[in-house]
Amino acid sequence: MIMEGRSIRRFRERYSLLVVLGPTASGKTGLAVRLARRIGGEILSADSRQVYRGMDLGTGKDLSEYGREGEAVPVHLIDICDPGEEFSLFAFQDRFYQVFQQISQRGKIPVMAGGTGLYLDSILRGYRMTAVSENRDLRDQLAGEGMEALRRRFRLLCPNAHNTTDLLERNRVIRAIEIAEFVRDHPGAAVPPITATPMVIGIRCGREALRRMITARLKLRLEAGMIEEVQRLHDRGIGWEWIDAFGLEYRYIALYLQRKITAEEMFQTLNTRIHQFAKRQETWFRRMERNGVRIHWIEGADEEAALGLITGLPE
Repeated sequence: MIMEGRSIRRFRERYSLLVVLGPTASGKTGLAVRLARRIGGEILSADSRQVYRGMDLGTGKDLSEYGREGEAVPVHLIDICDPGEEFSLFAFQDRFYQVFQQISQRGKIPVMAGGTGLYLDSILRGYRMTAVSENRDLRDQLAGEGMEALRRRFRLLCPNAHNTTDLLERNRVIRAIEIAEFVRDHPGAAVPPITATPMVIGIRCGREALRRMITARLKLRLEAGMIEEVQRLHDRGIGWEWIDAFGLEYRYIALYLQRKITAEEMFQTLNTRIHQFAKRQETWFRRMERNGVRIHWIEGADEEAALGLITGLPE
């Protein structure tokens, strides 16, 4: 049931976006859905892998959450491209603002949920992104370069590049270099983003509790057919190198399917890597706070604690 009253009006007057973030397996999707249902919201996913069709269990889309315990909550920015297609940070930000405006115009509250720090940060701190046209002179210059030389050039331009799929195909490496060189040479060319005024709620979990949730969720997803999901991707023509670049679940299940590791090695290694990934997410969230993003932390995916933050704003 959608909440009404002065408390929700106060929220709408002060904020144009609700954000739910947290480490993997912390319950952020379920919490975001429950909050959206209570306040009249729609979900925008901020996950760099959930944009791909056919990658459901491995990316943690948790599609059943959106219709559980009541009326289905609309969700956006998942299943919008095929594996193998390019989807950049620029594309995410562009699509986000389009949907953000549409949700707001319908009188609903946009609720962003996810754990990809770069995607979250690009909205919360308003990265100035640039649309870059094709540079024919540069492409002619790069035509004779080998893949390793192209990769080195890209890494010199972008030493902290987050998306390793950009380095798998020649055309994508050249496009990545093209964009990076344009941004370097035209620092003032980026278009200012639409301004969103966010309330950010972060889920904090104890280390051991999060470990248990990660392990339990991994077991459930394997039982639900995550290995078969990766096999289907390969059967559709997605090469092992591409699947590896999606990381974590896809990387280690792919190694198992190629008989390079055993089922036990796959599970143990993957379980460890997901724990390490959760730590990196938490480190990113702390960096966001140091950079000026205010995060209201709650213990676990506590719906009442989150609603208290939303409805407890002073007059």
